[in-house]
Amino acid sequence: MHAPVRGMVGDSDAMRRVYALARRFARSNSTVLLTGETGTGKELVARAIHDNSTRADGPYVRVNCGALAESLLESELFGHARGAFTSAIENRTGRFEAAHGGTIFLDEINSISKHLQVKLLRVLQEQEFERVGDTRTIRVNTRVIAATNRELLEEVAEDRFREDLYFRLNVLSIDLPPLRERNEDIPQLAEHFTGVYAARDGKSPPKLAADAVRLLSRYSFPGNVRELQNYIERALALSEGGALTSDLLPDHVRGVRPPLRLVRSGDEDADDLRRKLVRRELSDSPGSTDVHPEIIGRLEREILLQVLRAAQGVQTKAAARLGINRNTLHKKIEEHGLSSEVR
Repeated sequence: MHAPVRGMVGDSDAMRRVYALARRFARSNSTVLLTGETGTGKELVARAIHDNSTRADGPYVRVNCGALAESLLESELFGHARGAFTSAIENRTGRFEAAHGGTIFLDEINSISKHLQVKLLRVLQEQEFERVGDTRTIRVNTRVIAATNRELLEEVAEDRFREDLYFRLNVLSIDLPPLRERNEDIPQLAEHFTGVYAARDGKSPPKLAADAVRLLSRYSFPGNVRELQNYIERALALSEGGALTSDLLPDHVRGVRPPLRLVRSGDEDADDLRRKLVRRELSDSPGSTDVHPEIIGRLEREILLQVLRAAQGVQTKAAARLGINRNTLHKKIEEHGLSSEVR
């Protein structure tokens, strides 16, 4: 395996880049920001960076910042003194203090309040803080790895996240690719989860039928690896022995029903998304003098890819949806290297 990332599976180019960055960042003590959609494996990367660092013998402490109310999160992160509030009957050590000499992983960092952002910025800059209700300053030597499934620069623009904290967190960064952008890893992932759940249930791992692998490889997985994991566990529970066949997959994966669409709070309208997409594409090619064909080409490939998968690889259906004839579609498929997506 090319990666130091225990628990992550996949040998695609996108994942090789993740593994290489994780390996390099493990040699540093700088703050790391992990970005990517829910279910892409950010916590696995955070743990791997810690395990392969000089802090590996120290503690690894995880905090889900989105799971706690502000008052509880402040105490959880920084601890509190006896009498700081009604239920504070004794002094409590916070997670930053507990992670001294090691690493603290702050998941869903985008969810913390402006008040806590100020305290976090101080810890990052000065490596010191006070417990809630106390005046004694505590110094720590703790590496911070943070993760977000939101675009933090957008949160900064909306005045929900401090710009100085964003830049302090974003010293080193890794963007975890969604599963739909590394679908060549799906067969390997599906086989991996089949083995995991079969072993858990005391069974021999069944084979994955070719039709099931084909359908999984064409599905877009809005829930990413976690969603695939759930479908394999479900298929094993429904199986009565033999290979895991396509009939054990959910209807929307088999194309019987429309695919799932995850609706997240703060979803933007199409015009906003288009503006942000073009802005990002332009920022990714700052020195190019040929941006129009480059951006149009990337967008066209993504449109073709999504329509082909929605049509289960049937070119006549895809051509009808796109409003082009089949010969034109065939040429575009060849041009964009999408032959593996068609039947």
